[in-house]
Amino acid sequence: MLSLLVFLPLIGGFVVWWTQRRGWKLARNLTLGLAVTELAVGLALWGQAGPGFFVHARGQWLPTLGIQYLLAMDGVSLVLCLLTAVVALVAILVGWQRIREWGSFGPLVLVAEGGIMGVLTALDLVLFYVFWEVMIVPIYFLIALRGGPRAAPAAMKFLLLTVVGSLLMLVSLVGLYLVHGQHTGTYTFDYFQLLHTPMTAQLSLWLMLGFLAAFAVKVPMLPLHVWAPDAYCEAEPPVTILLSGAMANVGAYGILRFCLPLFPEGAQAFAPLGMALGAAGVVYAGLLALVQDDMKRVIAYSSISHMGLVVLGLFAWQLESLTGSVYLLLAHGVAVAGLFAVVGCIADRGRSTDLAAMGGWYRPMPRLGVLLLLFVLTSVGLPGMASFVGEFLVLSGSVRSHLLWAVVGASGIVVSVTYFLRMYERSMLGPLKEELELPDLGLRETLVLGALVALILWLGLYPASFLDPIQAVTSGIADLTSVSPGVLAHHVVH
Repeated sequence: MLSLLVFLPLIGGFVVWWTQRRGWKLARNLTLGLAVTELAVGLALWGQAGPGFFVHARGQWLPTLGIQYLLAMDGVSLVLCLLTAVVALVAILVGWQRIREWGSFGPLVLVAEGGIMGVLTALDLVLFYVFWEVMIVPIYFLIALRGGPRAAPAAMKFLLLTVVGSLLMLVSLVGLYLVHGQHTGTYTFDYFQLLHTPMTAQLSLWLMLGFLAAFAVKVPMLPLHVWAPDAYCEAEPPVTILLSGAMANVGAYGILRFCLPLFPEGAQAFAPLGMALGAAGVVYAGLLALVQDDMKRVIAYSSISHMGLVVLGLFAWQLESLTGSVYLLLAHGVAVAGLFAVVGCIADRGRSTDLAAMGGWYRPMPRLGVLLLLFVLTSVGLPGMASFVGEFLVLSGSVRSHLLWAVVGASGIVVSVTYFLRMYERSMLGPLKEELELPDLGLRETLVLGALVALILWLGLYPASFLDPIQAVTSGIADLTSVSPGVLAHHVVH
């Protein structure tokens, strides 16, 4: 089942590409069928969930180099895989009418989804790196080929930063392999064995920074966020949904899975600066969102701001903040998918998202107005909605770790109320600036956005169904601040 989760969309993408000669509608239907099947596989794995890494797939690959085929899933990777499957399905449904080149779009989305699934489950570091690179290629082409006039430069900026970060991660990966081999006599890329690697605090810091460089680009984390605003705004809404709702999560996942457990001393040394960068990102991106005059750019900067809060919680390194960061990834992924889906609905009607040209759109499109309001309310952390749980846990843990950065992060949440309500008021309220033919949401659009709202309410009103598997993992990582290397693997695995 775990291998199927990873390779179904990868192989399916090539099948869709091969069938494109029979028509774009067949390619579209096949893409949708594969995405639905992928979600079903994820739900089946959820039914098998248990403590620790509850499912494994292991086999020989290059044994002479200590490289193997090793996949494993625990509570954190499970919920993020489920989120990825949901977001990919939403991206496909949002582009259902607008896109005609399904022979290229469908395969790229599926291969990107498979790469992300591989990143979230691979625990041989070489295999992890392979999936990391597989994920990058379709994302680049989705931005460059399916976007506005400045999409190609935005995609190139994304690619250059990603490649540099990936190369630094590769250097650290090889360095960890050599250090472990020199100290133990066993040269391996097995994550579980590498948890035992003894090293100096200085070496731990440098190796951790190599991994962090790659992960920070994806988050996107200040100051390596510079590719994100242009990419989010120039790419088509279905692509942006995949970027912000799924791909960004792998950066935060990498910090939690690799930077903290593999390099605890280095991560602890970097943690104060990490918290500062996370808190600064919350406020900086929030202030930029406040002065934007385009709905897409408001949502883009709000996404960067929310991911800054995730970074703050990760480097606060408390049980509450680690759990809250992962939960916030779920809430943010669903909410930002809904927000960019609304942008897609507006684009399908041939209208601009320039706030100066909008106003009073609630009257002709009340269903869109109500659903957009619900996505706005969860994004500002209204109690009972999805984001409130994650934000509360992140801030409560951050206060225990560093009061100043917790206060700065909280101020960014206050700013989010201002820019989101301003965006809603300028787009949906007030008089119509001109009489427009604006049909309200159709059945497909209503079902997609309604399903996302249902997920938001589920996350907000019954968080235990997701908090329990997450906390089973983060409790072990939170203990690393006081755990000796000899028992490190026990806490991470169990």
